[in-house]
Amino acid sequence: MSELLSVDAALRAVLGRASPLEAETVALATAAGRVLAVPAEARVDLPPFASSAVDGYALRADDTPGRLPVVARIAAGRPAARALAAGEAMAIATGGAVPEGADAVVPIERASVTDGVVDVPDRAQAGANVRPRGGDVAAGQRVVAAGVRLGAAQVGALAAAGVAEVACVRRPRVAVLTTGTELRRPGEPLAPGEIYESNGPMLAALLAGAGAEVTLLGPVEDDAEAHRRALASGLERDLLVTSGGVSVGPHDLVRRIEAELGVEEVFWGVAVKPGKPLAFGLRGRTLVFGLPGNPVSSLVTAVLFVLPAVRALQGEARPGPLYESGALARPLQPDRRRLEFVRARLAASDGGAALDPLPARDSHMIVRAAEADALVEISPGDVELEAGARVRYVRL
Repeated sequence: MSELLSVDAALRAVLGRASPLEAETVALATAAGRVLAVPAEARVDLPPFASSAVDGYALRADDTPGRLPVVARIAAGRPAARALAAGEAMAIATGGAVPEGADAVVPIERASVTDGVVDVPDRAQAGANVRPRGGDVAAGQRVVAAGVRLGAAQVGALAAAGVAEVACVRRPRVAVLTTGTELRRPGEPLAPGEIYESNGPMLAALLAGAGAEVTLLGPVEDDAEAHRRALASGLERDLLVTSGGVSVGPHDLVRRIEAELGVEEVFWGVAVKPGKPLAFGLRGRTLVFGLPGNPVSSLVTAVLFVLPAVRALQGEARPGPLYESGALARPLQPDRRRLEFVRARLAASDGGAALDPLPARDSHMIVRAAEADALVEISPGDVELEAGARVRYVRL
């Protein structure tokens, strides 16, 4: 294996080749989880009219304090039939349109009504409890920036601003291919020497959660022609992720056959534990990742490199991985040679996030990974890290 790339250098190589895909028009009702290709602008002023922030009485501030006849009642969605004259008040509901001529709303609890006359004992301030037209956003102003993944708050804001459709980057089409003659699908009977295939479902779940349209290929046996057919199919997508077969053993066929199919390898080998034999290449615009076969190695490299690529293909402004800061809950011995990502449980403490490393660090122990909430980044070194040491982590 040639000189290993650092994690940062490998990530730069990946993201530098992950250009956003083309845009498509999406109905707002189905746009949650999608990434905006262009900024979305308000279609109307919001609010579209001056409205009341409280249940109360619309009036002129100059008429207070005083006793004013209540000449109308304004419900939300039903504006007053006429303008407010001097010396009058109108009862108004929260969200109701403040009538022309009124410049303040007195809350209902700060006034009293007798025989259709409201008594306002204190002076009102002009503008009090009135939401001005366009106070949230004016028509034509940006509501959500390009590169933002739409969540509930963004969808709500766009709906309120009158946006019915948005331009989103299309979802990347991803193929996940697992290799190994020993692999069987869960539920099938196992013969001696066989194991259940877990990497495919794991990677499919991870990438679908980031917005990809995932097709599961395989598992494929260690046969050159079977590999060729499956890899050729996977290379028709925007991104191909293989698991297993990227090392130097006699049954590691993936990189050789990908090269025969026109894949240009960008790098092979990253200075990270677990996940050192990670491969990355291109065929045209198709990104090609070769992940190690050990399940935890596959998980770690997918979180660090494949997920950011999937997000970058969708034009996300911050494709990640997103690092946060926390403190170790117990001592931890670093690997002496390589940057390591250790599975840990995440808990809250008085000092912020507390990270409790799981005792098993072997890369084949995927069941132990099910207990983890985070991957803790541990720099190489000879000195044990004490409980309370500050570390960076990525959420799982």
